[in-house]
Amino acid sequence: MKSNYDKFERKIVLITGASDGIGRQTALDFASARAMVVILVARTDSKLAELERNIKGSSWAGQTKVVHYCCDVSNKKDVSDLAQKVIDRFGYVDILVNNAGIGIYGKLEDQTVEDVELVMRTNYLGTAYFTKAFLAPMISRRSGHIVNVASVAGSFGVAGMAGYCASKYAILGFSESLYHELYGTGVRITVVSPIGVKTNFFNHYSFGPRKPNYSGFFLEPQAVSKAILRASCSSRLEIIVPFYVRAGVWLKQTFPFLLNPLVGWLFRRQLNKSERSVSHKS
Repeated sequence: MKSNYDKFERKIVLITGASDGIGRQTALDFASARAMVVILVARTDSKLAELERNIKGSSWAGQTKVVHYCCDVSNKKDVSDLAQKVIDRFGYVDILVNNAGIGIYGKLEDQTVEDVELVMRTNYLGTAYFTKAFLAPMISRRSGHIVNVASVAGSFGVAGMAGYCASKYAILGFSESLYHELYGTGVRITVVSPIGVKTNFFNHYSFGPRKPNYSGFFLEPQAVSKAILRASCSSRLEIIVPFYVRAGVWLKQTFPFLLNPLVGWLFRRQLNKSERSVSHKS
């Protein structure tokens, strides 16, 4: 069985949302596994530059080449320009990790249309833009793997997260369609769907003091990064993290009339509690 070093030592890996959380940890882990090139993509240059320096200064990264590019994944021109720079420099990408994402918390009636559009453009369209931009070179080489980071929220509608859940549902449907389209091309696609993760995701102003109290069950970024590396070598469509949550997804899909009322009650309870907390503080 191949070690991680054997799997990735000749691979060019591009990671979006690489400045924080899951993306940052994934970059560190691919470098630790001695990927040939790790390309860091996010909006904040200073954070990307710091991560690049950390990886280059480490003893475990070996000969891994690290570069970074600033890009707003929700802007299709930014993505197109970035893809051209990467292809001109490296020719192709072996592993594309679409990880960049944002969430806005609260009832839809309290959000603006622009809030909803921002979440969908960043999470879903950003994934679609990057996939489209790098797919043709993968198909022409008959080699490549696309890893889309979705969420268990792509299988459960969460009260207070309608826009976010919609974007993750979209990623899952998009990926499943491509999974069938790409059959026989040599290009694979896998979705990694974690439960909540302890990252800066909840630092968005919309959460304020309302951070969900079920965050104690959330994962460390390392758990998701490990799944992403596993996904980049897998023929599976979806990897759910942790694995036992798949049972809940199966129950919801198989017996929705039993599980949906309970799930709905739990998430509504949390949302209402959060709103009461805000009203008391204001």
